[in-house]
Amino acid sequence: MPDAALRRPWLVLAICCMSLLIVSLDNTILNVALPSIQRELHTSVSGLQWTVDAYTLVLASLLMLSGSTADRVGRRRTFQTGLVLFTSASLLCSLAPGLGWLVAGRMLQAVGGSMLNPVAMSIIANTFTDPRQRARAIGVWSGVVGISMAAGPLIGGALVESAGWRAVFWINIPIGLAALFLTRRYVPESRAPRPRRADPVGQALIVVLLATLTYAIIESPNRGWTSPLVVGCVAAALGALLGLLWYEPRRTDPLIELRFFRSAPFAGATVTAVAAFAGLGGFLFISSLYLQDVRRLDPLHAGLFMLPMAVMALLTAPLSGRMVASRGPRTPLVLAGTALCASAVLQALTYSDHLPTTLLVVAYLLFGTGFGLVNAPITNTAVSGMPRSQAGVAAAVASTSRQIGQSLGVAVIGALMAGAAHANAASFTDAGRTVWWIIAGCGAVVLVMGTLTSGRWAAATAQRTAQRLAAEETEETVNA
Repeated sequence: MPDAALRRPWLVLAICCMSLLIVSLDNTILNVALPSIQRELHTSVSGLQWTVDAYTLVLASLLMLSGSTADRVGRRRTFQTGLVLFTSASLLCSLAPGLGWLVAGRMLQAVGGSMLNPVAMSIIANTFTDPRQRARAIGVWSGVVGISMAAGPLIGGALVESAGWRAVFWINIPIGLAALFLTRRYVPESRAPRPRRADPVGQALIVVLLATLTYAIIESPNRGWTSPLVVGCVAAALGALLGLLWYEPRRTDPLIELRFFRSAPFAGATVTAVAAFAGLGGFLFISSLYLQDVRRLDPLHAGLFMLPMAVMALLTAPLSGRMVASRGPRTPLVLAGTALCASAVLQALTYSDHLPTTLLVVAYLLFGTGFGLVNAPITNTAVSGMPRSQAGVAAAVASTSRQIGQSLGVAVIGALMAGAAHANAASFTDAGRTVWWIIAGCGAVVLVMGTLTSGRWAAATAQRTAQRLAAEETEETVNA
């Protein structure tokens, strides 16, 4: 690692956090703007789902490719390219004349976004080599998600209220330009000692799997599960999954490194990421519709209602990083799962058109606490148990799991709400209760995974996996 990074590791962390800030802000701000987008562009609930999922799907599809590409061609170079694309696409989104153009702009945003967070995490992992310092740095990194959650609803509500939904994309532009300048000046270039080769077949299979599965879920309320198109998409998704499981282990440099999943903590972190972010995606989607369409709040007041959740995420994320550094991942994961589950169960049992404000605030406080605690152990577990040369790929798998979870959460929960939107208010309320039970199940998965994959047995599997990966990498280097 160059001397510049060693002298200014926290500055490098701050620059990397700027990329996370614009990506996270974009997500929380957009959810506040969804009802306004629906009204101005005259779209359905499924159209809103595609506004969110077009981004997360492309992001999830390309994250691992971007991580391995950055390890090969240079992390700073890839990071800068991502900033340029994301910032430019944000401007295009703000100018979109219709839903199709907005979805296309979101997809271009995702191409840039795929080059930001996993690459930034790889830069952080290679800058902070001490495990305790790295855990603290990841705690700060996770805290940025809390900052974006706290600022996003308020900024988004104020922008939508004063200048319309297009303004929510403007905020990315100055932050992106500042991050690009600072990256060029202060972030050192780094590469993996042995670059991984591209895997176009694996990449194509991932795109088919995620796109067809999400399309089937989102369009099933309108077309029905027996529709030939929906059935064909489900069959294509299953075929792509089986193809990945057959093809990837046979490659020297697979896009998905299935050997990582021999580590119980890594596998647990992956499942936890999917469950936690499915809960988050569903939470943001249904809360925005509920607050603005059911309770008839304006965007600014809807953002204020979501502030308790965001503030707790902001406060608990750094605490989670310190807990991981001092005690390991089990305590924050168990607390996170408990809080997420309690929040969703409370809303499932009390959900109505006129839910008391006190209950709503308590539920949001619990959800923010759980989500703030869950991020640091996911990231730290995914990266710390792997050889440093594999940091980019491991971080990309963790980030991909988050995006897959959020995509599935919005797709499944949006499909339930879309079906209810065609019925009466009672059906909408019943669908809302079902949604909260699903989110409670996501919290229960976090709790179970945190308990099962953080003990001595799990740690032993992680150690054996790291040793085996390091030995195989050394052997491949010698043979080359």
